[in-house]
Amino acid sequence: MIKKQDLSKTKYKVKKGDTVEVIAGEQSGERGEVLSIDRKRGRVLVKNINMVKKTMPKTQENQRGGIVEKEASINISNVMVVDKGGKATRVGRKEADGKLKRYSKKSGDFLDK
Repeated sequence: MIKKQDLSKTKYKVKKGDTVEVIAGEQSGERGEVLSIDRKRGRVLVKNINMVKKTMPKTQENQRGGIVEKEASINISNVMVVDKGGKATRVGRKEADGKLKRYSKKSGDFLDK
């Protein structure tokens, strides 16, 4: 019997609030802020990237209903973190001040405050 890999415990190098650049797919080259990360499925929701149209029914809160445009998730492997210099970079982890911090492999600057 083959076991499925448990992605919920995987350590990702992208965090909520990071600015990322899409490196593959239809919106390649575009940038946006990470809104949320789905660790179980390995997907990320990026502001104004991969917009889809969804029909919404009429409800008490939404009196009009109709077609709404919203972000759809993309695979986390299709995005790269943008460092302070404005370039897409790979991310590493180094110990600084007794804690592991993320750093840009391109510039060497720390990404975490």
